[in-house]
Amino acid sequence: MSDYLYTKEHEWILNDTDGAVIGITHHAQEQLGEIVYVELPEVGDSFESGDEFGSVESVKAVAEVFMPVAGEVIEINGLLDEHPEMVNNNPEESGWLVKIKLADGADLSGLMSKEQYDQFVAEEQGS
Repeated sequence: MSDYLYTKEHEWILNDTDGAVIGITHHAQEQLGEIVYVELPEVGDSFESGDEFGSVESVKAVAEVFMPVAGEVIEINGLLDEHPEMVNNNPEESGWLVKIKLADGADLSGLMSKEQYDQFVAEEQGS
């Protein structure tokens, strides 16, 4: 999973040749608990880095989801309408949220590697 990059808001991004896939991290879904609803944008919507693009609702809370980089939504994970629990079961594979086309000049340099993210989570939890 070394190709994954992470944000301090607990999103991940995997940049691939046909677009960048985005979702929430395993840590985020653990903190939320049982996910019961996922709100996603429409295909064609464009966002800047840091923009809220959707939300994930659990039995405990509603969490906004933020765009790690600027881009245009080219695909959404429609399976989450019927099966939001996929985010709990496999957040970094089948539980992905959206796929985007990166905006020209989109900057991935401010994102964290897996090792950096794990250290960030550990520090956040005070361990």
